[in-house]
Amino acid sequence: MYTIDNKSYPCCTSVTMKFIGGKWKAVILHHLIEGAKRYNEIRKSIPTITERTLSLQLKQMEEDGIIDRIVFTEKPPLVVEYELTDFGRTLLPVLEAITKWGQQAPVISKKIIRN
Repeated sequence: MYTIDNKSYPCCTSVTMKFIGGKWKAVILHHLIEGAKRYNEIRKSIPTITERTLSLQLKQMEEDGIIDRIVFTEKPPLVVEYELTDFGRTLLPVLEAITKWGQQAPVISKKIIRN
């Protein structure tokens, strides 16, 4: 049994899914692998995500310590970037495995059509 923020998780897999589970977290993290990105860069790279969902997911991952939100206030306009934390980078092998599986899946499954 594991506990995070006073919530219990029955196994290590459920702990991992707490951080990357859901439809968009792993996708957002995948786009941050190469380095820091501004909000609009992330938004444009994932055209099917809504702005509200992206904002909520970024905020949640920031609270979880997976990403950092960096605000540059030196000169207008205000610039905000998101990047993986050291803790977030520990997820790279998991994200790479998910990506590799996604690349191979269309070859194995007739249900998946790559456009």
